[in-house]
Amino acid sequence: MGTTLSTLAPNKGATRKRKRIGRGPGSGYGKTGGKGQKGQKARAGHHGAKVGFEGGQMPMQRRLPKRGFANPFRIEVAPINVAALEKFDGEVDVAALKAAGVVPRKAKIVKVLGHGNLTKKLTVRAHRFSKSAREKIEAAGGTVEVIAIKTSKAAEA
Repeated sequence: MGTTLSTLAPNKGATRKRKRIGRGPGSGYGKTGGKGQKGQKARAGHHGAKVGFEGGQMPMQRRLPKRGFANPFRIEVAPINVAALEKFDGEVDVAALKAAGVVPRKAKIVKVLGHGNLTKKLTVRAHRFSKSAREKIEAAGGTVEVIAIKTSKAAEA
């Protein structure tokens, strides 16, 4: 026989009885009502302390020294020198640099700097180039292509 609307019931163990606090010792939640003995959390009313409150002890965020300034608009740039490009052939882009482990995988902006020498003809694609890096790549017969930096929607608004 199939299930009808009149025979529907929750699965076995899916529902539990409501905890009836302070209804005598037989309930298991009599006397102190599951609150233990005395203290701030046993009293009536709200006992919710503020985040970071340590019972009156000087909180951690006030004990630690604060110095300097954290710029929320800081742009993290991963540097790479021209000398590191020597091990590549043909075309070099950000994906290739990340795959080779030359640049961190989480790097959002890559800048090529001019330290070292380059003997190969390479097409280098990166977000930024220093003047000396651009000169060295072009002197070796290569080309430089600047990639546009992707901005977040929040920055555009």
